[in-house]
Amino acid sequence: MAESRAQWRWLPLLLFGLALYVIARVADTPQAGTPLPAGSAAASSSPSAAVSPSASVAGSPYDPVDYTVQIRARARQAGISAQLLLAILYNESYKPHDPDVERAWQRYKPNASFGIANMHRATFDEVKQGRDFGDRRWDELPDDRDLAIEAEAWYLHDLAALLPAQLSASYSKNELLALGYNTGAGNMLAFAHGATPGSQAQSYLDRLHANWSKAGAVIARRPH
Repeated sequence: MAESRAQWRWLPLLLFGLALYVIARVADTPQAGTPLPAGSAAASSSPSAAVSPSASVAGSPYDPVDYTVQIRARARQAGISAQLLLAILYNESYKPHDPDVERAWQRYKPNASFGIANMHRATFDEVKQGRDFGDRRWDELPDDRDLAIEAEAWYLHDLAALLPAQLSASYSKNELLALGYNTGAGNMLAFAHGATPGSQAQSYLDRLHANWSKAGAVIARRPH
């Protein structure tokens, strides 16, 4: 009985999260379903700038623009576009990024993603290998938004390392990296060789295009 009452306490949070999921009509980012090929995440990171983890985020509203400092720093460390990093965070902001809501949802959907970059456990555990956050755990992502951004940046770095020198004329490097983030490395390579994305992947790419200029304007602002 006590266990039953404890489960019911999660119901309001679950219903809130579920309602927003339905409104967004978007499934969890499936990137972790296709881990990177063995050895692709082995490069170590040596931070070039000190970036402090975010403070407690429980109950606080989330806007990716509030993490521009971390986005710039982590993109620079990983050698990827800060505009791409932010545009993907905008893409991934369709669901509530409150730690309690994320954990409530994960109780009912164990394979759900965690953190503001919507990263799955398998992807995080692969990307952290040999990196300065190698001792961190996937279940820390909801509480540490800088960690989520750092893992996102290095995952994009690892995806970029897999791209062939000659790309299909259909997609730019950044478009392919976004598709890889959403659908996994194997699908990204197929798109790089001319395959056509399915409806979900195309929707993700369309949202990236919609967020691209906004992300660029934010990144172009002079840091305070």
